[in-house]
Amino acid sequence: PIVPNGLANGTIDLETRTHPEETSDMQPMDLRGLNPAPVTAFNRDGSLDIDANVRIAKWLASFDEVKSLVILGHAGEGTFLTTDERLELIRAYKDAVDIPIIAGITGEGTKVAAEEAKRSLDAGATGALVYPNHGWLRFGFQKGAPQDRYKAIYEEGGLQTILFQYPAATKANYDLDTQLEIAAQEGCVATKNGVRDMKRWYVEIPALKEAQPDLQGLSCHDE
Repeated sequence: PIVPNGLANGTIDLETRTHPEETSDMQPMDLRGLNPAPVTAFNRDGSLDIDANVRIAKWLASFDEVKSLVILGHAGEGTFLTTDERLELIRAYKDAVDIPIIAGITGEGTKVAAEEAKRSLDAGATGALVYPNHGWLRFGFQKGAPQDRYKAIYEEGGLQTILFQYPAATKANYDLDTQLEIAAQEGCVATKNGVRDMKRWYVEIPALKEAQPDLQGLSCHDE
C-alpha cells in the first residue's frame, strides 16, 4: 500500500558494497529495502510547492522499510526544473528527512554531469541515479563514454553512483561489458535495471552479481 507501482525501487537480494579505502564519512548507502521515487509537487503557477514536497518526504521516510528517497528522476520531472529549483528541492528533502537523498543526474556531457553532481552534493544529496546522456537515446554512445561519465560523477562530483540501465529498445542501454566496467568502479553501489528484456535480465543480472557480489540491485518495477 505504500509503494505505488512505478514510483519506487525495490532491492534484489544483494549485499552492500564496501570500499576499505573510503573514509568513514563516505560509507556506501544501504539501499536494502524500499527506495521511493516521489513525484514533485507544484503550485498552480508552476512553481515548486516546497511545503507539499516536504510533507511527501516526511511521509515516505516515516516507514522503516524506506532506505532512501530518489528525487529529480522521471517521476520527479527533474529535467523540467531549473538548476535553482533542483537544488532547492534537494535542500528541502535533506532538511526534512534523515535518510539518504539520491538525485537524478541528467546533464548532457561528462563535465556537465560532474558539475551537476557537485552542486547536488553541496545541496545535500548522497547518491546519484545516473541517467545516460540523452543524446545517446537516438545515436548511441562511443565506447568508454558511459564509464567516463560515472567516474567523473563520483570522483569530481562526490556522489555515490547507481548504474541505470535503460530499456533495450533505446540506443542508450549498456551492453554487459559496459555494465561490468561501471559496476567495478569505486563509488558504484547499486544498479537499477530497466532493460525490459527479460532474456537479458536473466543473463546480465547474474553476471553482475557474480562479478560484484556486493553490488545492490534495484528494480524499476516494470519487470
